[in-house]
Amino acid sequence: MPAEAETEQDPGSGPGGRPDRSTAPLTGAEGAGAAGAEGAGAAGPGAAAPVAGLLLAAGGGRRLGGRPKALLPYRGRPLVENAVRVLREAGCDPVHVVLGASADEVRERADLSGCVVVDNPDWAEGMGSSLRVGLASLAGTGAGAALVSLVDQPGIGARAVARVREAYSSPTSLVAASYDGERGHPVLFGADRWPDIAATATGDRGARVHLKEHAAEVMLVECGDVAAPFDIDTPPDLARLA
Repeated sequence: MPAEAETEQDPGSGPGGRPDRSTAPLTGAEGAGAAGAEGAGAAGPGAAAPVAGLLLAAGGGRRLGGRPKALLPYRGRPLVENAVRVLREAGCDPVHVVLGASADEVRERADLSGCVVVDNPDWAEGMGSSLRVGLASLAGTGAGAALVSLVDQPGIGARAVARVREAYSSPTSLVAASYDGERGHPVLFGADRWPDIAATATGDRGARVHLKEHAAEVMLVECGDVAAPFDIDTPPDLARLA
């Protein structure tokens, strides 16, 4: 079996180490977005279609001693609950969660009520397989786009996610958060792009191939002032969850 991908992240994520600004109250346009307003993309074709949240939470945490990332403790609860809350507060609906490592235990210990939870039996192959499973689960939901977030980035809160969601304008939208100009997560994929992304999402590449081939079409939304895009990959990173 191929080695597990340690972080479900494409190259281009901004550097870590920023202060955690993700939990500050939503204000202004960001608050309106999180409350369900259609935001900046409201005038575009297809803007009325919902933006679904797609949370990739399948990682097994090999470099963390085999501790599933979804179950890492964060503020007294499993980390996956925080990631779901962020998507909801940012206005994403529905929210689909892809599980892999210790999926049964995650279901037992985490409150994922209201989410569509799907299993990826091939999670150890890398993020690509989880992305394919997640996009397939959204087929037929009527969602105009999937906003993809990662369970191991608690420094990215609802303010940043709402900014990316509000940039949705049509089923061809391609939007990514940026940090000091560098592309990172979350990433929004209009529904028209899902088939191509699924066809090229292999191994740990995720949507990297699609993003590279369509780099000129990616709308970058700066989020470095409200979020810190660090990952929880190694034991020293666990201090960020305290």
